[in-house]
Amino acid sequence: MPDDAAARDAAAARAAAEEESAFSHPAVDPDATAAYGDHPDQVIDFYAPQGEAGPGGPAPLVVVLHGGAWRAPFDRRHISPFAGFLARRGFAVASVEYRRGDASAGQPGPVAGRWPDTFDDVAAALDALPALARGILPQADARRTVVTGHSAGGHLALWAAARHLLPADAPWRTDREVPLRGVVALAPIADFAVAEKLDVCGGACRQLLGSEAEFTERRPYVDPALLLPTGIATTLVQGRADLVVPQAVAESYADAAAKAGEVVGLTLLEDVGHFPLIDPVADACAVVAEEIAQLAW
Repeated sequence: MPDDAAARDAAAARAAAEEESAFSHPAVDPDATAAYGDHPDQVIDFYAPQGEAGPGGPAPLVVVLHGGAWRAPFDRRHISPFAGFLARRGFAVASVEYRRGDASAGQPGPVAGRWPDTFDDVAAALDALPALARGILPQADARRTVVTGHSAGGHLALWAAARHLLPADAPWRTDREVPLRGVVALAPIADFAVAEKLDVCGGACRQLLGSEAEFTERRPYVDPALLLPTGIATTLVQGRADLVVPQAVAESYADAAAKAGEVVGLTLLEDVGHFPLIDPVADACAVVAEEIAQLAW
């Protein structure tokens, strides 16, 4: 037992160091910001590509959806170093902000997300993006759009690619498959049932959807594990040492995809936790860029 305690302490210390590194970088200001709605959080930051991401020509467009358990304290600024990193790798980048949970009566802190506002925003942002990108980043090729997201943002990325599979009465449903080259979901909250069992992010999935009855009622509208097969190339990147969103969540989504007849890539990184995936100085972040490039080109 003492060895188990020591191992847990070492894992916690490593996770803390990884988080500190990821949040140590100064925010990277975008080249432009555009609104896709009237609310202050309905904006997209654009980063122009620097150099070439592939064989030349217009740069692929990477849509970034930040994480933070859908809670208000975590906005797109914390993922701006990652967005800047991708721009330096030659991608055109669109980093999406969306409405998140705020203080709520009976809760010790900000709740996870707003229903239905969080999903209204992601759907509206993706719908508005092609026209906005044409005007702001003419060097971007919207035909080569890849959506990526981290943690709760990874959930939103998977969800955005599955809107054509939503129930018929869903306001976010599209008539046809979303025109994406692919999705690269980073440590995503990809299966709400498993995440709820593991109490991921302090019960964030339950908070996002509401009461126990609402969780059951709303889950078919938002749980990526229930929205398969998408028909869109999808890769999950997951650290084996992730203590925030454990590996089991990504594996459950990949298993659900296989049962639905779809092959989903699952890249597991040894000795990597939750935050190196978006930390520009971490080797894991370079792996993420390569996974995006493989789908973009």
